[in-house]
Order: sequence, then C-alpha cells, then structure tokens
Amino acid sequence: MSNPRIVLIETAGARNLGSVARVMKNFGLSELWLVNPQCDRLSEEALQMAVHAPEILEKARIVDSLPAALVGCQRAIATAGRIDNGELAVTDPQTGLTWLSQVTTSAIVFGAEDRGLSNAEIQHCQQVMRIPVNPDYPSLNLAQAVGICCYQWQLLQVNPQCHENLTSQIAQDLLKSAPIDLAPREEVEAYYQQLEAILLKIGYVYPHTAFARLQKFRHIGDRANLTSAEVTMLRGILRQVNWATAHLD
Repeated sequence: MSNPRIVLIETAGARNLGSVARVMKNFGLSELWLVNPQCDRLSEEALQMAVHAPEILEKARIVDSLPAALVGCQRAIATAGRIDNGELAVTDPQTGLTWLSQVTTSAIVFGAEDRGLSNAEIQHCQQVMRIPVNPDYPSLNLAQAVGICCYQWQLLQVNPQCHENLTSQIAQDLLKSAPIDLAPREEVEAYYQQLEAILLKIGYVYPHTAFARLQKFRHIGDRANLTSAEVTMLRGILRQVNWATAHLD
C-alpha cells in the first residue's frame, strides 16, 4: 500500500504548516496538498517549524478546491471534531486508516484551524474519522491531529496484522486481497454532478433540497465501491435519460 496524501484546507497558520511537514517526515509521509492556503508555506516561520523537512513544503501541491486535491484518489477520509449530519459514517483512526490501506491511492483531509470541515467539504469523502479525545477539552491543534493520524498509519506499516479486527468479515477479506480497483474520486464526483443535473431536470429534486438528497445518493454510491467501468455505465444511463427527456413526445 502506498502512503496517503495529507490534504489541508485553507490553513491560516504558517507555523502550523511547518509543524505538519515535520511530523509527516517523522512518520515517513511526504505528499502534502494545500487547498487555498491562507499563508505562505515557504515563509520563515513555516520553514523554521519544519526543521529538517523543508522539502515537504517546497514540493507541496497547491490547488483551489478539495475535488482538485482528490484527483487520482480512490478513497478519501475526512477528519472532524464534531459531526452535524447524523447519517455520516464516523470511524476511529485505527479502523479508518485500515480502510484507506485497502486501496493504492488515498487521502486524509483536514479542515481549517478555526472551523474544521464543512458538510459541503465532507461530502467529497466517503468516510469521516474522529480522533477520540477528552470531551472536556476536545480541541486539537492541526499539527497534533495530523501527527496522530501519521503515527497510526505508521503502525500499519510496522505491523499490518495488528489492525485486522475490522467491522466485518468482508472487510477483512478485502484487506487481505489485492488492492480494490476503485474509480478515482474525480470520476465518481463527475457522476454525482451529472446525477444532480438530471434529478433537477426531471423534478425529482429542487434547488433547495438538492444538497440533502444528493448526500443520500453519495452515501449509496460510496458504499458500493464503484469501479471506473461501473461509473461509466451509470453515466451512460444518465446520458440516455437526458436524451430521452429531450425527445419526449
């Protein structure tokens, strides 16, 4: 299994960026993606906190949206301190990162320091991961949260057998088999966007209800572990529905 990319959204603190780079190198991760960063990753503060990991900051990929940061990923997991939507699947780092290890390309997504991840951002990930903390003081620094996840990932590399206590026998069988040939997130996201357009066109959803309804369809699709061929088939059906509705007598 390859190491996941670390995705940070709208990070405001240069010192946080440097600390994230340092802890990533501590645990052998090197792929950092920054979504609309609010600070200079190569500032003196960031480089000072990175210590011996400046190359991670220098090679960091900068994009303007979360979907762009997930291009090529087969699975993505969001990190959150609190969850507003009760339908989202919430897991712990041990189980969540084991789930990520079942594929060859993946990402762990962290929100901005002052607000975390919004529901709109979380919907681009298939699962949500919460780090168990003291409920009397649940707030974690960004670099601390990244460090905990990097450490948990390193445990998988050192002893992959220690995390086989998954939620089902099916999940265990998948982990022991070859990596799952899942469609990358950009293909699945394009399918969801096409589905939303069709559902709006035929009146199944309305603009003010589309987000909530499409979240349910996203949950169904993500649980299905769609391959590229399956996504292509589903999009072909949607194109035919679009053609048929345009040619109704």
